[in-house]
Amino acid sequence: MNKTTQHSEYLKLVSVYIKPAKEAFESDKLLESQWSALNYLSKPNFNLALNEYEKFESIFKENNVEVYHFSSNKNVKIDSIYCRDASIATDFGVIICNMGKEGRINEPKAQLLAYQKQNMTILGVIESPGTLEGGDVAWLDEKTLAVGHTYRTNDEGIKQLKNLLEPKGIQILVADLPHYKGQEDVFHLMSILSPVDRDLAVVYSPLMPIKFRNELLERGFNLIEVPKEEFDSMGCNVLAISPRNCVMVDGNPKTKKLLETAGCKVTTYAGKEISVKGGGGPTCLTRPLVRIE
Repeated sequence: MNKTTQHSEYLKLVSVYIKPAKEAFESDKLLESQWSALNYLSKPNFNLALNEYEKFESIFKENNVEVYHFSSNKNVKIDSIYCRDASIATDFGVIICNMGKEGRINEPKAQLLAYQKQNMTILGVIESPGTLEGGDVAWLDEKTLAVGHTYRTNDEGIKQLKNLLEPKGIQILVADLPHYKGQEDVFHLMSILSPVDRDLAVVYSPLMPIKFRNELLERGFNLIEVPKEEFDSMGCNVLAISPRNCVMVDGNPKTKKLLETAGCKVTTYAGKEISVKGGGGPTCLTRPLVRIE
């Protein structure tokens, strides 16, 4: 029997949580009231966003992935569409995060309620003053979890993460990320790293810590280097549905070609409204749960 795990970013995806645009954005009126304060590039077009998301979700159905929905919640804002950030999936239970962006502070509790309704095990909750966001966390292998030290994920949050997972034999590998555009920008570890196979990762090296990049090389990763002109369009934000079976935002042809040259199948989706304007690609739009070897 094939082994299932939640400690992977690239194995065959069995189940995933998402929050459809109609549940997160709710209405054009809500978008109008929130997009600017949450630092979107511009206001998403509600109807176009619904169309984009429907096509995005269809990718999972076409790949026989079981899809769960986070429902509408009046206590959270439109950023809740980027549902990876509020929790972390592990084989020992879900870790509920504590958001580093003030406007997203209620999202972890909303996800906790959803998980409790499904009778899912909760391993722990990151408590203030600790902050930790799921976009700063990526499994390198079944026993190694990389975490970015960023403006969204602080030392105390990392300490609490270590306290939850190190006693269970998990190595926590910390990557200290640069200031880049500052505290208001969305800059996570997974802004510069997307593992798509056991030995292949999409990276943006100019913003990657030298020590962390060398660690990836020492672990046998081959690196697909995203060109500068495709970083802001989220060329580095790539979701693996299975090994070398990738999903990315349309508009990154050079990175797509590099992936295909490395033997990857690449599916793109139009993400102007649901991804580009809010700064969240396919990894951000999903909370992967179970994968299978």
